[in-house]
Amino acid sequence: MSTDWRFLHTMIRVGDLDRSIDFYTRLLGMTLLRRTDYPEGRFTLAFVGYGGEADHTVIELTHNWDTAGYELGTGFGHLALAVPDIHAACAALATEGVKIPRPPGPMKHGSTVIAFVEDPDGYKIELIEKK
Repeated sequence: MSTDWRFLHTMIRVGDLDRSIDFYTRLLGMTLLRRTDYPEGRFTLAFVGYGGEADHTVIELTHNWDTAGYELGTGFGHLALAVPDIHAACAALATEGVKIPRPPGPMKHGSTVIAFVEDPDGYKIELIEKK
């Protein structure tokens, strides 16, 4: 394999694009990098991330106009984000009504402090404290 390959993005399907963009930008601090409607295909793609696509891995939010929601299935695990203060991050997200199914604490069989939150569609996002 070539060493000049690079991870570009992860795509997730979302039921309400504006709600998802708000979650990833306002609550998780990402930037909406681009949003494009494809009327003939009846879908919209929005890309969000912590930096531009040329230098960073981003998330592609795919909204199929005729689909209100999705079953997540058992194959997808989670996205992971580094945060400097996991307790403050979870407290801020909790005040916004974000579900936190696994509050901050050491990971099982380890010492790394983690938490899990859910986006509006139920996708799991692992927060990993990196001081």
